Order: sequence, then C-alpha cells, then structure tokens
Amino acid sequence: MSEPGFSIARGKPAASDGAGPAIARDDASPALPLGLDDTVTPRLRAGRNQPAPRVAATENTGADTTGADNPGGLPPLPPVPAQEDLPLRPEVVEPGRALALADFSPPAVSAGERLLRLAYKLGVPAGALQPFRKRARPRLTATVANPLPGDAAAGKALRAGHFLVHGMKTAIADTAFSGPHLPPPFERMVHGFGWLADLETSGPRQQCAGLAERILGMWLNANPGPATGPAWDVGHTGHRLLGWLIHAPLLLSGNDKVFRSRMLHTMAETARWLDRHVTRADDKLAEVVGWSAIVAAGLLMAEGRPRRLFGEAGLIRALGDLVGDDGGVLSRSPLGQIEAIAVLVRLKACYAAVRRDPPQQIDTILSLLVPPLLAMLHGDGALGSWQGAGAVSADQIAALIKASGVRTRPLRDARQWGYQRVGAGKSVLLLDAAPPPIARHARDGCASTLAFEFSHGAERLIVNCGGAAFAGGLIPLRLAQGLRATAAHSTLTIDDFNSTAVLINGKLGSGVSEVEVDRRTLQTDGSYAASGPGQATRIEASHNGYVSRYGLLHQRILILRDDGTELRGEDLLVPQAKKGKRGTIGVALRFHLGPHIELAQGQDGLGVTLALPDGGLWQFRSGRDAVTIEDSLWADGQGRPVGTRQLVITAKIPRSGESFSWLLKKMR
Repeated sequence: MSEPGFSIARGKPAASDGAGPAIARDDASPALPLGLDDTVTPRLRAGRNQPAPRVAATENTGADTTGADNPGGLPPLPPVPAQEDLPLRPEVVEPGRALALADFSPPAVSAGERLLRLAYKLGVPAGALQPFRKRARPRLTATVANPLPGDAAAGKALRAGHFLVHGMKTAIADTAFSGPHLPPPFERMVHGFGWLADLETSGPRQQCAGLAERILGMWLNANPGPATGPAWDVGHTGHRLLGWLIHAPLLLSGNDKVFRSRMLHTMAETARWLDRHVTRADDKLAEVVGWSAIVAAGLLMAEGRPRRLFGEAGLIRALGDLVGDDGGVLSRSPLGQIEAIAVLVRLKACYAAVRRDPPQQIDTILSLLVPPLLAMLHGDGALGSWQGAGAVSADQIAALIKASGVRTRPLRDARQWGYQRVGAGKSVLLLDAAPPPIARHARDGCASTLAFEFSHGAERLIVNCGGAAFAGGLIPLRLAQGLRATAAHSTLTIDDFNSTAVLINGKLGSGVSEVEVDRRTLQTDGSYAASGPGQATRIEASHNGYVSRYGLLHQRILILRDDGTELRGEDLLVPQAKKGKRGTIGVALRFHLGPHIELAQGQDGLGVTLALPDGGLWQFRSGRDAVTIEDSLWADGQGRPVGTRQLVITAKIPRSGESFSWLLKKMR
C-alpha cells in the first residue's frame, strides 16, 4: 500500500500533480539499472519566495522511466509501476514536530506584568516603574556556569599574544578594535567576544583574568560608546553582552574598582542600546541573539524584571520568524542552526543561575532545532558542507547537543528546511532538495540545489567544497565567491553558470525558485540484493534554475541500496519548451572527493577506483562519457583548506536535453 504524495506551493494550498510521468527523458539516452518493484513515496514541491506552509496530502502517480539501449554498457532502467489512486487525507504530523500557534506567542504573564512589559516597551525606564525604591547602581545578581567550553588551542594562542581564528593567527597588539578593518571571522570573534570561552578553557581563572581585562580595556578604549560600524552590529553586540554576562567572573575578578565600575556601566549601556536597536538587525538570527542578550541582562542585572518581560516576548516572536515548521532556520545554514542552539543553551544557563525556569516556548523551539542539525551529520559525527559551512568536528557537535539536553534522532526528511537524509548500513547520503535561501535570510548563501554528499563509516567519499563562511582565515576572502558557486558542489552545471546567481556579501539572486522531490522506498529482487531480498531508497528531485536561460530542467535520481554499498545516479536535462532549441551546450557533472582518497583511472576512461584511508575500495563508473580527474579543495572543521580532487564528467550535448548515468559501488 503506498502513501499519499505531498506538494508544496508557495502561498497557496497544495494541489495534486495529476496523472502523467514524473520523469521525462530523451528516448535515446542511457538508462540506469535499478531493479525496482513496489514504492512508497511522498512528493514535495518547494518554492523560494517565502517559507513553505504545512502540506496537505495529494494524489501521487507513478511513471514509466524505461530507457533505450545503453551505449555505456549499463542495463536499462525498469519501469516503475503506477500507484493506485488514493483518497485525499490530511498529513499526519509527528507529535514531537507539531507546533501550535501558542508556541510562538509571548509567555503567559499576569496583568501587572503585561503592564510592566508595555511600559518598558514604550521607553519608560526600569527605575521609574518602581518609584518608591532607591535606584540601584549597575550590578550583577548571579554568576553563570558556562555551558559550552571553548577551544583550548585558541585560548593558549591568546595567552601567547595572538587571536587564532580558523587556523590564522593575528597578534592582539596589531588588531584593529574599531572600524571595518577586520575580515568577517575576526570581526565576529573580536566584537562578539567569542574568545572569552576559549581563554576560560585554556587555564585557571587567576592565570587568565589579567589578560581578559587587558583585551577588554583595549576594546573599550577603541569603542568608548555606541556608534556605527561592525562593533555595533546587533548580532555582534548581542553576542558581546551575552559573553560579558556569562564570563563576568573572568572580567571582573581584578582589584581595580574603577575598571569594574566602568565595565558594569558599559554592560548597562549596551543593554539599553539593544533595547532600542534590536529590531534593526541584519537578519532574524542576529535579532534572536540580540533578544537573548536582552533577556540575559534582565535576568542577571539589578532591576531587570521589566527588561526580562520585554525581552522574552520579543525573543519568542523572533524565534517564530527564524525557525520553520520542521525546526530548520530559514537561512538553511547548518552554522546558523548551531549558532541558534548555542545561544539558547547559553540563555538557559542564565535562567539556571537565578533559579528560574525559562518559558516553555524556549524548550519547545530548542527541541525543534536539534533534529535537523543531527540530520546534517555524517558517519564520523561531523557536519556536512552546506551553505558555506565546513566539517565542524564531531566533538564540538556532541558537546553542543549534550548541553542542549535534547535527546532525539536525526530528522530524515526535513521538508521545509530542504535537506534529505538517507542512512543505509554504514553509509549516509545527504541531498540539497530545496531552493537556496531568499536574500533576507542568506548569510553565506550557496547555489547548491541538487548537490549531494556521501559517506561510508568515518570516510567521506563525495563532498562539497564548503568553507565560504570561513573565508578570511586561512581560506582567502577572494575564494568566497567561488566556494559558493554551483561548481563547488557535487552536482551538474551548464556552461559553468550557477543554478542561482551568486552575489556579494553572501546574498543570492535569481535562479532556482521551485524544486520537486519524490522519495520512495523500493523493494528489490533477490538478484539485486547482496543476500536475499532487500530494499533501496530512491530520491528523484528537479529544479528550474536553468529553465529561463536554457529552457532545461535539471532532474536528479539517486538510488541507495539498504546495505549502503551501492549508490546509483542519473542526471537528466529535460526540455521545458514545446519546441526544442538549436545548438549545443557544455555540461559538467562534478563529484568532489573527500580528503586523502587515492585514485586509479580505468583503461576505458569511464571508471575510477577510489582507495579510502580505512582500506576500503570503491569504484565510480560513468554510463557513457569519460571521467576526468581535476584538483579541488575541501574546508575542514577549523576552516583550513585541504587539497583534494574531483571527478568530472563533461560533454557537449544538444539543447534538446540529455541524460547521464553513473554508479558508485563498494568493491571491498
């Protein structure tokens, strides 16, 4: 019995795709041997103009995908049987992922607290709301236990006189603490005071406090008050205030009472600045950071109750705008997902310091944020390379998840966030099956639609380059644009054009606006499985990024056997115009390889053997066109570029469309 499919259309209810083929192909093109029987499928269409609404069930149809003779020697693709018509029924949402509207409403408070919140929002000072109480001097009322340890190596570099960011060292004495003179990663570290956790981790407090005060003094001298520029970006300011409050013992443990008073007044002034400017953040994630800092200040600073009530209401609203129905941030960035979780974990530590429970909405949203992040991890426990991210280490991810207190499994089908995950045996397949983020959400947006990554155990076979978000460290800033391009991902390009335009400052232009996804669980016959009947997972996805320029739809089919030892793929360019265009175009399929893989090319030029560091042996084979080996690079979790190679299939094809089949199989 098959499941109903799903269709998402931007801004309107879902509708049935109707009958007809799900896959169009050139009858003369090579086909792929899949050995398929029954199917269970959800079908998804995602657009790019706004966050997708929850889906309603629609009818799903099968399609005949048989091909003709295969000049590359691979057997033909068997037909996929059409499914029986199914009655419409609502989608069943898993209870753990269901969100009521109340989850994004301000916390329930008494009438008096609502009045306090309103008055504070209108600009009435906290002291004026308690006229019969003597106004208190700025002071902290509690000490926070830091829930997230920093990088000990970066902390030791600080004690040696250097900032260490993504593998690059810069002398503290030579650092410009004001003005737009720092690369983005150093800007975030210096103005967001992310180095405090690193320094605290590197040694006992008494050995680190003096250095922390000196660096803080240098920053305060360069930034005596609120101004324009990177130092007063809402996101940086929120991280800075949150860091000051959590690491206050490191900053305020000295004997200089004048410096301590200056620091406490600076904290109060920064909190007041955020009260007025938090809604002017560049994006929703920066706004969430700003609101979190406001709440933390309300919890930990004297006379903070009105600010806390004001901040909690704003934070819940901002989180509702940041997070999609399945828990993915709208920037579609795993780094953004990590940052959102880390900020909420640190905020919960502030609640714990004053022995107060956080609003239930914060726990609910935190429980939504973790499963999509787990879905982006490979078998080694480290992060995949998506939307500018590098392979953030397994230890860092594990520490974050442990600190969150959320125990859950990876989200297999993140429909709104747009990533598909297939776990089969020791193998993990990740596919970008959604349009890129829209401009107002993108930070390091990449044109990666229909790119995939594949790993087996602790070894990564197929990767994306990643690292655009780390540019400015060991990865030069001039490479950032290239690392965001379609060619830096394991997918198809036409004439080296991006499927979505890559603009400066991490933004994206026109291109992919709609993606269709069809995911099926397939029964295989005995001859196909290694030992008896088994199953396979089939994902078919398509995007329209090349339709306006070339009139061609890119369609990708991936089949992963249940034991994880065989991945078969087919990439099709399907004409969308009634009359085919004349001429030829250049097509390139790129498969960027993981680090430390040794290659041996086959004699016929169609195959390449991959020898993995763990001793595993895999073979990649093209169905028809020759495979060439070119240089590539891959960003590790520290933002360091690692030289790798890529397999490239190139061809000149008619503008009427074509298909390319390929196979990746474990030999040992």
